[in-house]
Amino acid sequence: MPRPAAHFPSRVPIDAYGDGGFRFADMSHKGSLLILPSGIYGWELGGASRLAPKSFQAVFDEADEIEFLLLGTGSTQRFPTAKLREAFVTKGVGLEVMDTGAACRTFNVLLAEARAVAAALIAVD
Repeated sequence: MPRPAAHFPSRVPIDAYGDGGFRFADMSHKGSLLILPSGIYGWELGGASRLAPKSFQAVFDEADEIEFLLLGTGSTQRFPTAKLREAFVTKGVGLEVMDTGAACRTFNVLLAEARAVAAALIAVD
């Protein structure tokens, strides 16, 4: 399945999160986000309980440009299954799991440091 067009064609800081979405680059998005080297994309997921390796195919497609992924699991930190962690090990991408607020803040700091970071952020209310 082809990836949808990026909401924004590069990585930029997250200005705000909550109310079921995010604000970035003078734009807003309702729902979850994937932030990859190629841009910022809407991420159809349905919650942290539905995390599976196939949910991260777009991340794995750009694995050569990503040192690690920050996974924001919503309002609380929820650790992924062993199967999902193994998929990241196999692709050579580190996986750091935290609540979405912490993931947004950490992403902004690492982006400012020009690190090869990506983020998968589950929207919170």
